[in-house]
Amino acid sequence: MKKLVYALILPLVVIGGLVFANREVKNEPSKTAAPKILSAAERIAGRKKWEATPDGINFKKWEASPAGKKVYAAEARIMNHIRASTNMEAVVTSLSLPPDSRLGFGVMVRINGDDYILSFGLEESNEFQQLHSLNVNDKIIIRSHWVSHAPKYSYPIVSGDYVERDSKIIYKRAPRKGGC
Repeated sequence: MKKLVYALILPLVVIGGLVFANREVKNEPSKTAAPKILSAAERIAGRKKWEATPDGINFKKWEASPAGKKVYAAEARIMNHIRASTNMEAVVTSLSLPPDSRLGFGVMVRINGDDYILSFGLEESNEFQQLHSLNVNDKIIIRSHWVSHAPKYSYPIVSGDYVERDSKIIYKRAPRKGGC
């Protein structure tokens, strides 16, 4: 019986050793390496190239239009709060986003007389459950770290990180996993 077990294990060990001995050590860079960081000149050249495309031309027209200037002015008014991630008082003006929006879950708010889209992202879990209790004219405190814009929307888009109503936290974005 022992000889049979040794006879079966010995070829297994030999074959395993050969397999591990024949593995190649690959020192070449992986194909999914991090993208090369562009120099300032390369970034400027890339932007100029994009601005010559139809999308770039339309974006430049939107920036120069009254609607684009209005969006940029509204962004500038809250930029200090965004950079410092400080509290901003807001009033909920609508529980739905503009038609055909692809921002996920969000509401419309008014901050210091300007309207903004308060976007939270795709509704994949129950993390927005308490936000569904918001009503029009609710006064809330929000914090954000990001504001953006798009020609498709007539309002700046504020990313919601923290929402408080009546001194109770109703939403706080979870920290990113595996990031800094």
